[in-house]
Amino acid sequence: MNTSILEKVRCAAPLIHCITNYVTVNDVANVLLAIGARPIMADDPDEAEEITALCAGLCLNIGTLNARTIPSMLAAGKRARALGHPVVLDPVGAGASRLRTETALRILDEVHPTVVRGNISEIRTLAVGSGTTQGVDADAADAITEENLAETADFLRGFAARTEAIIAVTGAIDLVTDGVAVYAIRNGRPEMGRVTGTGCQLSALLTAAHASASSNLLAAAAETVALMGIAGELAWAHMNEYDGNAAYRTRIIDAIDRITGDDLKEYMKITKL
Repeated sequence: MNTSILEKVRCAAPLIHCITNYVTVNDVANVLLAIGARPIMADDPDEAEEITALCAGLCLNIGTLNARTIPSMLAAGKRARALGHPVVLDPVGAGASRLRTETALRILDEVHPTVVRGNISEIRTLAVGSGTTQGVDADAADAITEENLAETADFLRGFAARTEAIIAVTGAIDLVTDGVAVYAIRNGRPEMGRVTGTGCQLSALLTAAHASASSNLLAAAAETVALMGIAGELAWAHMNEYDGNAAYRTRIIDAIDRITGDDLKEYMKITKL
């Protein structure tokens, strides 16, 4: 039987460097611990390269971008790629401001990340060089539906081929492509949108997954996206009457901690388009 990506991460226990946003940094650290990885957060320019050299993967998240962290992201990203480590870019809010858009495009051009994960509006912004988002949320007009699924898959396939990166778009329907194959993932709950940071957590999990997978990186990415959705489903099933989004956030991380490789294989809803 094939070993799930969850089991591979728990076996490898990779050290993951995250230059991420301060809104969700604690949850990102905890979700990495929950999956069996080890987090380290270092965003000062004087140590970012040195720290990333010690790690197995790097997650770059522009959610609370500032002038101090941009050089750190670029330097750490280039060092990680030179060492052959996976780099995941999470272009939070690309399209909402010139700084965010230009920085994300610069990372894409200079670092050449191995994975780019975002909502559909963020990814469209990177693909065409400009765009609009609703703050850090996807524009409703960009939503992936069953009706536009094939068209969106073709668009993302082309972007992935051009960037030579795996593109992971999350929403009501998740899409993951390496420029050739495209997988649709239909796990998750709509209530996950009321919890800040599920996307940030997924980007960190994707970094751990690619740091632990020696081959079939597209499948590893698709399984990891499904894992996050399954965690949302299992967490929701354990909500109590007066639990709200704060409890849901905690239960999602708990679900990542408790889920098994067999659970992942049983519950994931992945189809090849």
